[in-house]
Amino acid sequence: MSHFAIAGLQLRLPEQDNLPLITSKIKETKRRFPWVDMIVLSELATFGTDKAHAEPLPSKTEQFYCQLAKDLNVWLIPGSHYEQLDEQIYNTASVINNQGEVIERYRKIYPFYPYESDVAAGSECIVFDVPGGRIGVAICYDLWFGEVARSMACQGAEVLIYPTLTGTIDRPVELAMAQATAASNQAYVFSINAASDTGNGQSIVVGPDGGVVYQATADSEIIPIEIDFNQVRHNRERGLHGLGQVLKSFRDNAVEFPIYQDKAIKNKELNKFGALEVPAKKTK
Repeated sequence: MSHFAIAGLQLRLPEQDNLPLITSKIKETKRRFPWVDMIVLSELATFGTDKAHAEPLPSKTEQFYCQLAKDLNVWLIPGSHYEQLDEQIYNTASVINNQGEVIERYRKIYPFYPYESDVAAGSECIVFDVPGGRIGVAICYDLWFGEVARSMACQGAEVLIYPTLTGTIDRPVELAMAQATAASNQAYVFSINAASDTGNGQSIVVGPDGGVVYQATADSEIIPIEIDFNQVRHNRERGLHGLGQVLKSFRDNAVEFPIYQDKAIKNKELNKFGALEVPAKKTK
């Protein structure tokens, strides 16, 4: 079976304990669309951006989601949450299977510095198997860094899921990036944002040919999409429209880019841009 159904929940989530609302919406989704295999929420969905809610994992909240997944027989990526680990705080997404087991935890590799301050950066890309195929998960700003998507694709990910929290004017740029990421990695891309209040919606699902499967409005929506792993495999084998075979070209090309081998080469020009900090008011 090569089909797997994923529902993105684009919800209006105020900066507070959203667990009752999220629970209700997950149950509603499974009731309305019983064929859905996985439900995905937006970044920092449960508690918002307040780091005071950071907690070690496993936690009571994570265990609550585990029980909910088991009760509903559905995979869950309940957005992300701030995690306390080794005296640091990470932005972490838990992947819970339909038996209620946490099978992976992904820690955001690219926190939204300088705005997402005092959050440590993760270091590992993760992929995991579901019935019929393989999925990778990253978080929001990770979409801006092609190395993250390419790393997941090289580990066999056929669907790339990005829980997202964007409420700023750069959301249209992210939509273009989602399409480019899907096409350049010949994978489905799900970028699931929060609705208005904390996010500006416009969640997007893109197919492995770079075409938009669905783009949401700014308001609350349930976005159930049945994906086809065989479509991904067909594109990767034969190329987009029988043309570009991107991942094969990446595999077979012998170039080892110097910027990835030598930090001095990478930083020679980039250091000219100054410190990574919130821009100050310009003066004459």
